[in-house]
Amino acid sequence: MTIARSQQVDVSITPYYHCVSRCVRRSFLCGVDSITGKSYEHRQRWVEQRIQQLAVIYCIDVCSYAVMSNHYHLVVHINREKALSLSNREVIMRWSREHQLHPLIVRYLSNDKLNKSSLDKCHEIIACWRERLFSLSWMMKELNMSIAVKANKEDDCTGHFWEGRYKSQALLDEKALLAAMTYVDLNPVRAGIATTPEHSNHTSIKLRTLAVKTQVPERCLFEFTGNQAANSHQGLPFYLHDYLQWVDWVGKNICKPNSASIPSYELGILQRLGLEPHAFMSQCLAIEQRGRLWIGQKVQLTAAKSKLGKSRICGLVI
Repeated sequence: MTIARSQQVDVSITPYYHCVSRCVRRSFLCGVDSITGKSYEHRQRWVEQRIQQLAVIYCIDVCSYAVMSNHYHLVVHINREKALSLSNREVIMRWSREHQLHPLIVRYLSNDKLNKSSLDKCHEIIACWRERLFSLSWMMKELNMSIAVKANKEDDCTGHFWEGRYKSQALLDEKALLAAMTYVDLNPVRAGIATTPEHSNHTSIKLRTLAVKTQVPERCLFEFTGNQAANSHQGLPFYLHDYLQWVDWVGKNICKPNSASIPSYELGILQRLGLEPHAFMSQCLAIEQRGRLWIGQKVQLTAAKSKLGKSRICGLVI
């Protein structure tokens, strides 16, 4: 039975979500056509660029992403607090990057004298746009629709490009967040199309490793701010070097099982969370297998179930 999106995505429960969107019939509409041999791999770059564009406009931070030949993954942080803190003009400027402005809003920006009715209407429109700026459904809709239109134009055809609904998993705690990000960043390695995370095209992990080398922060990605950010909305609650070290270790074990030893100083990110590397690696690589909609520790799943008013939920204990 289909569950309403409003119950699957609830920022009062968690701001973190893992999203997946697949091409229709899981066809390789972004890869190489197995029948004609024609390559559509350039469309993977389209998706990646669009993710980066929308990340700057929306108050939805991109934690990790991977664009594959017939689907893509996103781990996002819905930054409701940021959207609510924007001034009216900041909301308008963000919305205007992708949309035509209402005539009343144009007058509002020009400081025209507006009567009370018109001013109230402006505030109503701005409030609507503000909500959309932290709406995951709106962002996913704009991401998928723009790619579909562009691809159909290239193919000179009409019809669906993506499956009807994107799938989402609520990430209820740090362990779930780490598992989902690891799963996403290592998708190309797991699929056998890349041997190392840093050589995985169209992924956030490649951008992050390049940013480390060039010492230029990647502004389209949610930054790592360390343990002190665990209860804030300013960044990911891990240290970047710990995360890269962990992903590198898992990547090596995917390519050659049990070949990578754990450093003598251990993997800091796991030590802090009290996780055993091999067991947690198995959990990371299996988060999508059973179609679970909520992922977290048992106590978080119980709290989410209570908040949703349900007797049970389709959750994965991690």
